[in-house]
Parts: sequence; C-alpha cells; structure tokens
Amino acid sequence: MSKGKKFFGRKKKGITKKVVKKKKADEDYINKKSIFNRYKNKQKMEKELEIKRQWEKKIQERQTTYSDEEEEEEDAYGQLVSCFTNKKGRLTVDSEESSSSDNSDTEEKIRSSDELEQQMTSQSDLCDDVNEEKDIAGTAELEDSNEDEFEPEQDSNNDPFTRHLQYDLSDELFISLSNSSPNVDQFIKTWPVLGNLSITIPKPVESNLKRVKPKISILEKKTYAPHGSAPHNITKIDFNLLHLKSQIHGNITSSNKINLIKKDLELIEVLTPLQKELFAVINNYQDLYYPERTFINADEIRYIYCLHVVNHMLKTRTKIIHHNAKLSKKSDMSDEFRDQGLVRPKVIILVPFKDAAYRVIKTIIDILVPKEAGQVLNKNRFEDDFTGGELIMPKKNPKPEDYELLFAGNTDDTFRLGMTLTKKTLKLYTDFYSSDIIVASPLGLRMIIGAEGEEDRDYDFLASIEILVMDQTDVFLMQNWDHLLHVLDHFHLQPKKTHGADFSRVRSWAVNGWSKYYRQTLIFSSLLLPEIKSVMNKKCYNYAGKVIIANPVEVGTIQQVLIQVPQIFHRFNATNPLRSVDERFDYFIKEILPKQRDTLMSHTLLYVPSYFDYVRIRNYFKKEDISFVQICEYSKDSKIARARDMFFHTEAHFLLYSERVHFFRRFRIKGIRHIIFYQPPTYPHFYSEMCNLMQESNQNKYGGSECNMTVSVVWSSYDAARLAALLGTQRAARMLHSDKPVHMYMTGD
Repeated sequence: MSKGKKFFGRKKKGITKKVVKKKKADEDYINKKSIFNRYKNKQKMEKELEIKRQWEKKIQERQTTYSDEEEEEEDAYGQLVSCFTNKKGRLTVDSEESSSSDNSDTEEKIRSSDELEQQMTSQSDLCDDVNEEKDIAGTAELEDSNEDEFEPEQDSNNDPFTRHLQYDLSDELFISLSNSSPNVDQFIKTWPVLGNLSITIPKPVESNLKRVKPKISILEKKTYAPHGSAPHNITKIDFNLLHLKSQIHGNITSSNKINLIKKDLELIEVLTPLQKELFAVINNYQDLYYPERTFINADEIRYIYCLHVVNHMLKTRTKIIHHNAKLSKKSDMSDEFRDQGLVRPKVIILVPFKDAAYRVIKTIIDILVPKEAGQVLNKNRFEDDFTGGELIMPKKNPKPEDYELLFAGNTDDTFRLGMTLTKKTLKLYTDFYSSDIIVASPLGLRMIIGAEGEEDRDYDFLASIEILVMDQTDVFLMQNWDHLLHVLDHFHLQPKKTHGADFSRVRSWAVNGWSKYYRQTLIFSSLLLPEIKSVMNKKCYNYAGKVIIANPVEVGTIQQVLIQVPQIFHRFNATNPLRSVDERFDYFIKEILPKQRDTLMSHTLLYVPSYFDYVRIRNYFKKEDISFVQICEYSKDSKIARARDMFFHTEAHFLLYSERVHFFRRFRIKGIRHIIFYQPPTYPHFYSEMCNLMQESNQNKYGGSECNMTVSVVWSSYDAARLAALLGTQRAARMLHSDKPVHMYMTGD
C-alpha cells in the first residue's frame, strides 16, 4: 500500500509541475501580447496625434481669416450703433463687445479642439470594433473627409450647381410654374451636331405692384434663384470653366477613351463633339429630351450623363463637409448651411435591362475610382448579379443586327441597386435611405412602391431626387409604360417618416414642397414619340427650362422596302387623342375589314402596336366568327408554331400579330400576301422589316399570285411623328395638309 501511495504521489506531483509550467507559459504569452498591443496602440495614438496637430494647424489658419471678416462686420455694426447713442455710450458698448468677442473666440477654439478630440477617439474606437472590410472603408472615408474639409471651394457664384440649387424661387416665378399653362419663352437654336434645339424657359408673371425684397437682416437681402437661360455651346474644354471637380480631372480623358475604345480620340480632344454639346445643355441643369440615341452613339451618351451625375454628387458631398467643418466652430445655424433634402438619395438612373445597368455602373467606377485609385465594395457580388444570362442567338436564320445589340448581355428587367459615393470609395448594395445614387428598372421600383391599399409599400426615397436619368426610354414603352408613369407619380411626395433627417440642414424649398421645380430630367431615346413628349410636358417642372432636340427626318424607312408592292395610307378624322382610339376602331371595322374579308385577300397579317387594341380586335373577331389565328407576347411557343403553320397553309384567313411580340421575338412570318398596319409602328424600321417578309422566297406557291399583294396603313393627324419616320418629314407634311384621305406609294425597282 505504501509503495502504491508513493507512486501515486509522484505521479500527482509530476502533473502539478506540468500545470505550473503551462500556466507560466500562458502568462509569458499574455505579457508578450499585452506589450505588443501596447506598442500597436502607441503607434496608433501617435498617428492620431499627428492628424490632430495637422487639423489644429489648419483650423488656426482658417480662424485668422474668419476673425478678420468678423472684425469688419463688428466695425460696421459699431458705426450703425453710433448713430443712435452718445459718445460715452458708444465707447462702453465697443469695449463690452470686444471683450465678449475675445471670450467667445477662445471658447470656440477650446470647444472645437475638444470636439476634435472626441471625434478622433470615437473614430479610433470604431475602427477597432468593425471587421477588416469596414475598417478599410472607414479609414479611406476618414482620409477623404480630411482632404475635402480643407479643399478650396470653386467659384460658387458662377457654378451652375450652386446657382440652380442654392436659392428659393421668387413669388412671381413660383406662380408662373404652378399655373396649368405657365408663362414661357420659346425659341430655337441650331448647333452643328445636335441640330435644332427647341428651348422652353419659364418666366415670372408680371406684377403691377412694385415688389419690395424682404430683408433678412440690416446688412443682408434675400437672394432668389436666377431665371433659366439658353445653353451656350462649348468651344474649348476647360475643366475649371466647366466647374468639374478637381479630383476627377485626371480620370476623364482615360475613362472616356476606355469607354469609346472602338473610336480613335485625339489626345487634344477630351470629349467628342456630341458629348460637348450634350454637356453644354446638361451642365446648365435644364431638362433634356434627346430622341436620336443609336447603338453607335450610346456609349458617348452614357458616359456624359454619368460624368454629370458623379460631378453633381461630389459637389453635394464637398458642400456638406465644408458646412460640417464650419458648424463645428459655430453654435448658430443660418440658411447658409441648408444643403440637404428630406432624404439622402439624389440621383435615379432608370434603364430597361441589367446589362444596361452594368454598363452604367462600370462607367461610374471608371470616372470615380479607376484601377488602383480607390475601392469598390461588393464588386464581386455585383459582377455575379449583373452578368451572365445572355440570350443564345440562332446561327441559322439570324436575328437582325439591332436585335442582337439590344438584347446582348443580361436581359433581366427586375432589379434595383443603391450606391454610396465618397471621394475614393464606391459602396454598392447600400440601403436606399443611405444611398446617393439608385440604378433601377421601372418594374424594380414599381415592386417597392406598390399600389394603393397595399400594406408593404415605400416611396419616401423618391422625395428629394435632384437628377432623374431615363436611358433607352423607348424600350420602357415596349415593357410596360404604366410602370414608368406610376413611378413618376410618386416623386417628391411628402415622406411618411423622417428617416433621420436634420431639418435644420434641409433646404427651405424642399420643406416648402417645391422639389419638383428643381429636379433635372434627362431623357434619351431612339424615337421622337408623343408618349415620351407628354412625360416631358406633364411630369417635368424644372424652373431652369427644357430642351428638346427636334430634327426633320430626311429619309423615311419606306425607302428600305425592297419588294415592289402598292402601299396605301388611309387617313381617318380624329377629334382628340382620347376619342381617336374608338374612331380608329370604327374606321377599321367599316372601311378596311369588309374589303379584306374577301377570299382573294387571304394570308392577311394585321399588325397592331397597342395591346389594348389587340384585345379589342381579337374579341370582335371571335364575336363575328372570323377565321383568324393570333400571336402576342403572352402566347406559348406551341400555340405560336401552330398559328404560323395554319396561316402559311391557308387554314386561317387573318393572323393577328402584336408589336411587342415582334420586338421581343422577331419572328420571320412566312406566307404573308397582305399587311394591314392598324397604326404606324412605334419603331419605323419594323415597317420595312414586315414588308420585306413578303418576298417570294417566303411565300406559299399555292397561296396566290404575285400581283395580288398590298400594304395598308391606318393613320390620323395624331400619328404625325410616326408617319414622318416612315415617309420623311416633307412627305408627311404634304399628306397632313392634303384634302385626299387616301395616298398610295410604290417601292421597288
């Protein structure tokens, strides 16, 4: 027993020695770690103290300049007081004011230094708590704020950003804008590239009474927003004269060359001639409708509005940082520091597909943070979400070139993405209420906005939008125009929640509910359509005015029709745009359809642009038991194949064909001998595409003779823009002023 006990005791004693050694090793490790942490914290504190010294030095430099200005103001006030007091009183007042001002200066210095210490310590604590990614972004943002706070501001008096957003509207101008028919000046300018600019600028109403401007103080008068002025063409590129932020000067030339890699830009020319003229209008903060967007100039247009958006947001950010620095040294709040809206988002860019959004965001990245010049957070997630999913284009019977260019890339139309912009960092996938820029599709925003009566809906983020860009607006018409109108109806409404807004910093015109008069709207489209023009006239209220590019069409798409076939244009009288829908249907039923129901007129394709008209005609055909088949955007592939087969083999007299299915699918319908355009097509090149399908190679040899082929178009005076795109402006004008209701054209050899 004693030996066992001894053995057990030795074993236990050995274990305790090991435990003691382990504890000692742990203590040594902890001591080393604490020493290392102390050394690390010491380095960190030294860096913070160095930054603090630089801040204090720059603050003292600024305080000397501010103190000189304050002394001048005090002298002016003292001279004014001397007019109402005796000499003795004046001397006592001066002495009291000087002593109080000295005390206030010292208090402000102490307060500013204390606040700086608190800011530095709080920022250092936050940097310790967050993860690596947020730590990098936070330090970058801190460096940006240090640089921005002491960056000299540009000449604000001539800067169009300041002139457009800084001041309130005068009463006369507000009355003019709020009227149903505002008082405007209209004139036309002609520029080398853009052509004819139709300029409309609101002007204030004339008042018989002499208006006395209210005085804010004894030495200050109320300043109102200047009236809009016509844009001036840019002859020479000077970044300072164009009021572009200095931090992107070095990126403009390189990013534009990357953007236009297919074109050879000279080293002297920073912008193309089209970009110069577009920027002259955009930088004047006026609304713009440019209806001549093509796949050739699409990159130029995209780059120039992205440059304007980035420049606008950097100016907004710089102004807020400058005001924050000034407010840290002042306790009083004046209207000078009102620099924000009711919510944070300032810019919305609407595009139809994810591929278009991808190109927009990549352009913004190239302008703001090119390679190795900044950071883009969540970039990999963005690449995964907005790339891929391309349509497979058929090699046999290929689609038209414009179709392949339009539907290249990701064609998803349900998306939205928020971005926060700093000097050297771009954060993607941010919450809407902490975002500066939102890139989305109309459907993506419609799903958030919701409809009236729904519980889960939100549209407060649209309350303070300053720039709205709509690119490829004609595609919205093919998707669902009601989505766009629904989104536009929810702009600049009163927010239901505050969303953390500092109302002492909110601009007075935003509080008054005048935000819609300050919003700039940029519309880019490939077509001049009345639907888009009505948005410009009824949904855009910019007090600076609007510019519409309206050039005559010299060559219509009718000249691209290759077959020799008579093309008859039937005009019906329409009293107004609303009643023209019913009057068109009545004219078609009474004048066109009876002739086309003859057996000799089989293989007739009825092309209908509007889906509502399509449904109305379909119901009428079913009611009258007319032999027809139908193809629309909602038809299944099996039914489409069956309809095409029946139409080709004369089992159906009519083929009812919607424009939207042709836009999204571009079918090559065979067996067509007669075409009726219920309305001129939205896209003018669809007219020649459909007519050229009547070539002999696509015909059923048992379906009829070559002599029995016709094309008919039903139109009214409200289809003038579409008609001009088909025939050319001069021919369309002659038809509009002619007394004859029917006109015929013949194409081919």
